[in-house]
This record gives sequence, C-alpha cells and structure tokens, in this order.
Amino acid sequence: MRYRPLSSNLYSKNRDRFVQAMKPGGLAVFNSNDIYPISADSTLPFAQHRDIFYLSGINQEESILLLFPNAPKPEHREILFIKKTNELIAVWEGQKLTQKQATGLSGIQTVCWLDDFEAMFETLAHKAKIFYFNTNEHYRAKVETQTREDRFIKWAKAKFPSHPNEKSNFILQKLRSVKDAEEIDQIKNAIDITEKGFRRVLPFIKPGVWEFEIEAEYAHEFLKNRSDGFAYTPIIASGKNCNVLHYIDNNKQCQSGDLILMDVGATYGNYASDMTRTVPISGKFTARQRAVYDAVLRVEKAAMELLVPGILIKEYHQEIGQIMTDELIGLGLLNQVTVKNQDPEKPAYKKFFMHGTSHHLGLDTHDYGLVDQPLHANMVLTVEPGIYIPEEGFGIRIEDDVVTQEKGPPINLMKNIPKTADEIEHLMQQG
Repeated sequence: MRYRPLSSNLYSKNRDRFVQAMKPGGLAVFNSNDIYPISADSTLPFAQHRDIFYLSGINQEESILLLFPNAPKPEHREILFIKKTNELIAVWEGQKLTQKQATGLSGIQTVCWLDDFEAMFETLAHKAKIFYFNTNEHYRAKVETQTREDRFIKWAKAKFPSHPNEKSNFILQKLRSVKDAEEIDQIKNAIDITEKGFRRVLPFIKPGVWEFEIEAEYAHEFLKNRSDGFAYTPIIASGKNCNVLHYIDNNKQCQSGDLILMDVGATYGNYASDMTRTVPISGKFTARQRAVYDAVLRVEKAAMELLVPGILIKEYHQEIGQIMTDELIGLGLLNQVTVKNQDPEKPAYKKFFMHGTSHHLGLDTHDYGLVDQPLHANMVLTVEPGIYIPEEGFGIRIEDDVVTQEKGPPINLMKNIPKTADEIEHLMQQG
C-alpha cells in the first residue's frame, strides 16, 4: 500500500470500545463501500467506508466486519470476511489480501472468505438478541444512492423481521470524535504533505497562471509524497470567486491585484487535512486587503483560544460572532446602529461571514462529532473564519487544524504552514 498503516492494536482498541457500548446479545455488521460505476465499464476510484476502516484497518472492497461479543464460540466474536482472490483477479487487478495479511492489519484472528458470510450470519443471527445496523446519521449527510450497507440491511430485515435493531452510528459518532495518538500522528502526516504543497505553489502563483494549474501543482506534490490525493474537492478561487464558498470549477485565469483563496488538504492513510490560505496573486497585499486579512487572522487566533474542553460548539460560534462583529465594525463594514438593530436570529455579521468557524476532522473532512455535547480533549477540529466582500471583489478565509488539550488552548497542527501576511509575501517573492 502507498501509506504507512497504523498498528493493528489501534483497531483492536477501537473494536473493544465499540462492543463495550453495545447491548447484551448485540450483533453488528459493517460493509465496505461499493465501487461506483460511471458508464460503460468505467468506475470511480474505490474509497473505503470510514467506519469499517476505523474498526479494522481494511482498505479493500467487498469486505465485511461482524462483531458479536456474546457469541458462544470465541472465534465468532469478531469475524472479518474478505474477497477471495484467484489467478484471474491477480492478473487484472493485482493480488488481494490474504487471510494472514488481513489478520496482520486488523488484529482479527478469524478471517473468512466473503462467500461464507451469508451462511455464517444466519447461523449467528439466531443466537443474537439485537442487530446493530450502520446507517449514515451524520448531521450534514444527504444520501441519494443505495449503498452496499443499505442492501445488506434490507436483506437482513427481510430475513429476520422480528429482530429489533439499533444504529451503530450513534456509538461511532462518540468514539470517532476523540482521536487516539496514532490517529493524530496520521493526520499530522497529511498536514505535512499539505504544507509541502502550499510551499510549492506560493512562488508559482503570479498573474496569468490558471487556477487549475495551481491545483495541478498541489496534486503533483501530494501524490509524490504518498498521499492518495485531495481529501476533498479543492477550492482554488481567484478574484471574485473567493466569495463563492464551495467554488470548485478552478477554471479562471489569475489577474494582477486579485487575491486567490485556496482551500485544499491532502489525505494520508484515509485521514484528512483541511487548510485554507488566501494570498495575493501579484505577491503583495494592498492596504485594504492587508487590513481585512489581519482582521481574519485575529479572529482565528481568538477562536483557537476558545476551543477548550467543556465548551459547546453553539456557544463557541456565538462568541466568535461577537468577535467577528467587532472586527467588521473596525473595517467599516458594519456600524453600531446596524448591530444594535439586528435580528438575533440573523446577526448582521452573517452578511460577511456566513459559515461556521469549526468542524471535526479525521477520517472524514467533516468528521463525526457530537455537536450538541461539550468538547473533550484530543478532538481534532478546524478553525476557519472568513470575511467575504463581493462589493470589493475579494474574500479572505484562513484555516488551520487543531487538537484540543486537557487544559488550555489547543495545539495548532498547522503551525509550521506560513500564515502571516509578511511570511506569505516573502515566500511569494522568492519565485
């Protein structure tokens, strides 16, 4: 594999934590993602379902994990099913995991071929009191396609209609929101690659360069450093495109005097990074651009200091809103009268800063996290304030990834990535 895998001990710990949260007699099943077709014989690249990866470390299609901690036979308490390879598959696709390799990655001793799953599930289901099905309950999710998991759930419910069921995702949201030290190290690996990409593109950016050429520079550096590529579709937004929050066309030519906002992150071993930097295409900020940039930077610094265990994300966002309001007044974008008369449900600052300041980060860019519960130590979050001014033709966002601590402010995992206006101007002028 391209990346350095984490230890099987981590996945064993993850499974232990999961089964401890199950009800007695529970049986849980986790499926790999499908390989999605495009048309003819074309497919999208395979991307493993993050939950089965979190619990097993297996990054191969057509894999199934079964957890049944109260199974009468110890060898049936955790079973991994993988695709059986043959000479034809080896020639056309390459060798798949052997049972021994799967055990080495996952720590699971009982590894069976996928063909044995249905018979084994039916045998064990008769001994189970409750099924745990893994539906997608992420608060941002909008699922419009039927997944391999969905098909399994439909089949299992039809086969055993009297069995009650619970949602595995509610357990996983809690578990995955707090990161193990190994996971944080893997996120750091992704961040280090992102830093290499950013340092590569800074001297490359100049008037006349196309947004997609900058995207290509990032892609080259990411792949060269053993990343699978971008953790999400990159945003390379110059000029007025900076004000489109999810601009992904990346097809405009950079113009002198404009800014370019780059929201990019490398992935490494399925762990994401998420960085945003906004830089001057000509290599130097104008006075107005610099004033807005420094204001965003001050909001980001204040936000980081607020991300401590015990705070609720909702309260955190409210405090950031007040800090941002003060900065917008200082920039002349808001005034005291407007703020005094604002609708509390639609605060005035939202005209210029319309998105949230932080989200959880990990195996997914918008990772699991219980947003209605207080933060804990060892959560990885983004901090990404922005000010967007379409009337002036530019927007600025700055984003770093941080990990919360037991006491005090979080550690900025992106502290080595240039961020101040002076640093950026200096490095851009080196080209």
